[in-house]
Amino acid sequence: MNSPVIKAFGDERIAAGERCLAVDLASCTGMDSTFMGTLAGMASRLSAQDGGVLQIAEAGDRNRRSLEDLGLDFLMEIDPPEARWKHDITRIRANLRAPQTPPAPGQVQRTQHVLEAHQILSEANDKNAKVFSNVVTMLEDELAEKQKLAQSAKK
Repeated sequence: MNSPVIKAFGDERIAAGERCLAVDLASCTGMDSTFMGTLAGMASRLSAQDGGVLQIAEAGDRNRRSLEDLGLDFLMEIDPPEARWKHDITRIRANLRAPQTPPAPGQVQRTQHVLEAHQILSEANDKNAKVFSNVVTMLEDELAEKQKLAQSAKK
């Protein structure tokens, strides 16, 4: 539910020239693979920029383990001790405002988003490629079917 908003906001900030984005997970009790794939995609897009980095703030033990289990700790910095925001996080949180929520994605766009997130996870390492291969295949088939139905509905 949250990953399309995070992706849209991250893409907007990267396009605006940001090279360091921090995602605060202090209130996050758990992440699914789509959310982690979305974070990994943002980290990849940032790292393609000179000096770009995705930093994770206050991941907590469970979220840290989830990211590490998928090998994503090599794509992003989790609770980096030297982060500029580290000693000022309370003030920063107090001044945050929610990003503008894009319209809810349709079925085709939602399936495309979930597929892309899992493709990114699969590309992160060989272990993930094996773990998510069936999910990616299923999502590719589901997307193709939804696209066919959408085309038929337009006729």
